[in-house]
Amino acid sequence: MLTRLVLASNNAGKAREFDALLAPLGIRVEPQSAFDVPEAEEPFPGFVENAIAKARHAAHHTGLPALADDSGLCVDALGGAPGIHSARYAGAPKSDQRNIDKLLADLGASDNRRAHFVCVLALVRSADDPQPIIAEGEWHGSILTAPRGANGFGYDPLFWLDDLQQSAAELDAPLKNMLSHRGTACRHLIDRLRALQTPA
Repeated sequence: MLTRLVLASNNAGKAREFDALLAPLGIRVEPQSAFDVPEAEEPFPGFVENAIAKARHAAHHTGLPALADDSGLCVDALGGAPGIHSARYAGAPKSDQRNIDKLLADLGASDNRRAHFVCVLALVRSADDPQPIIAEGEWHGSILTAPRGANGFGYDPLFWLDDLQQSAAELDAPLKNMLSHRGTACRHLIDRLRALQTPA
């Protein structure tokens, strides 16, 4: 039974979110930075392939079960960009503010502001796990012309939720965890884990 996972990310915000989401299952989530795991390569064009590669990398370096989250923002008017390049959209060094500035510049005055976040989770019980557990989630909204809100991270200040009349960065953490692409994917993951832990 899983009680501890290494998160294949150095993003402290993601680690906090996953720790809160998986706490009801009695699973503690620690970022790979706690184990000095180097950043993994992300050579693939899709979220699923990159998530599996990152999970295997973290499991290999720590000997622990590993969870990887490959997520990003897909903007309709930009052909799905920034997509898998969301975290590094404005180049190195990674910067939320520079990514936001680039996205606003690339979108310009476009009337089509539709966008969605994608999250793919891959969990491996070992580096050579032949059957990774995959869970996915999406969160649909649109892109604002200027940031709003001080919560969250990444593109949250630009992501507008029409039904709530708020940006993702204006939501409190419990509501965001319930609605977000990561929250949805995590609930799917929890369902899979519970099914595996229930005797046939």
